[in-house]
This record gives sequence, structure tokens and C-alpha cells, in this order.
Amino acid sequence: MTSPKCDLPQGTLDLLILKTVALGPVHGYAIAQRLQQISRDVVQVPGGSLYPALHRLENRKLLVAEWGQTETGRDAKFYRLTRRGRAHLEAGSASWQRLSETVGLILGMAEGGPR
Repeated sequence: MTSPKCDLPQGTLDLLILKTVALGPVHGYAIAQRLQQISRDVVQVPGGSLYPALHRLENRKLLVAEWGQTETGRDAKFYRLTRRGRAHLEAGSASWQRLSETVGLILGMAEGGPR
């Protein structure tokens, strides 16, 4: 059984990329693969969304990139989190945690409960 794909809310992709890169230097294709694998195919990021996001994060100085070779010998940009990127990731993660808990509370309200 396949999981349905899910549209990510605005700004979520950046946070997911930063979290993936925080685990260690990685190239773009591997970022997309990790997100798809960890999410059990719910998050599938096409190159047309991934690479502009990586460039945006690099321009904002949240990531830095260096050319290197993949496991298969291909040249690729490997992305690494900057100090500024780590701070952004921590703040964004905390914000998402608060939002997630709040939405859970609201969705868990009983019908006719407190207003």
C-alpha cells in the first residue's frame, strides 16, 4: 500500500532540507531520497522544487556548498549547514513543535466543548 503524497505548507521544505543537511554533508539528490524514505513516500520533492530551495538557502547563508564526488563517482554539490542555518533550524523546529501541539489540541476538542 502506498502512502498518499502530501503538499507541504509554505516554508516547510526549507526546514526539512536544513534538518536533513544537519545530519552531515549531503548532495541534493540524496536529500530528496532521504526525505522520501524517512516520510515513507509521503514527502516527494521534485528537482524543480528542491534545487531552487537549496539555492535560496545558500543565498540566505543557511547552507554552504562544495563540489565533491558522489558514491557513484559523479560530481555534485555537497551542502553543509552553517552556524546561522543551525540557529534557523532550531528556531523553526521549536515553532513547528508549538504549532503542531496547538493544532492537535484544537483538532482533539470534543464537539460542544470549551469555546
